[in-house]
Amino acid sequence: MFTNKPLRTYGLALAVLLSFTLSNSANASSQSNNAADIVMAKTEEVKQLELAYQIFVKEFDKSLASLKANYLAENSKGKSNQGKSTSAKEGTPAHKKSTYDNSLRVTATAYTSHVGQTDSTPNIAAWGDRLKPGMKAIAVSRDLLKEHGLKHKQKVRIKGLEGEYVVLDKMNKRWRKKIDIYMGMNKRKAFKWGRRKVEILWNQT
Repeated sequence: MFTNKPLRTYGLALAVLLSFTLSNSANASSQSNNAADIVMAKTEEVKQLELAYQIFVKEFDKSLASLKANYLAENSKGKSNQGKSTSAKEGTPAHKKSTYDNSLRVTATAYTSHVGQTDSTPNIAAWGDRLKPGMKAIAVSRDLLKEHGLKHKQKVRIKGLEGEYVVLDKMNKRWRKKIDIYMGMNKRKAFKWGRRKVEILWNQT
């Protein structure tokens, strides 16, 4: 794409043509008494022409190199800006600023409204709230209430899960830094969840 071969060829042809012209002029004037001087003048003019051509080619090479460097720089800058624009449009959760005041890493298990997993009134939570399948509710260990500021009916975000969960139940006193996610009557889903480490987020109220 970037080549100066045509220009070199053209310049060389120009030099030959001028040399031939000067040679003819010298031959025409060889009949005069100053033939030797004319030949010397012609030779000097050819040297000057060759020198001028060399300087021209050198300057052209510099201009060509500068032009190529500018082209590559602009092309690279354009690709970089395009990448930034795409990244800004797509966005990622990792770059989004959190809108929550507090966060804590806890152990998360799951429970259902079955007598074997709670007590004789599996649909009634610790504060008297009635649990129904489909509700996004959690039970929390009591240290989260006393030491970390969670409250009854507090909305909590569990990273990795959609939506917000509401604190409607309390766990046994023996547990610390733990939550229990309510899964209605779906024992299979609760067993599949098992025990996991999660991060919870909430706003202080």
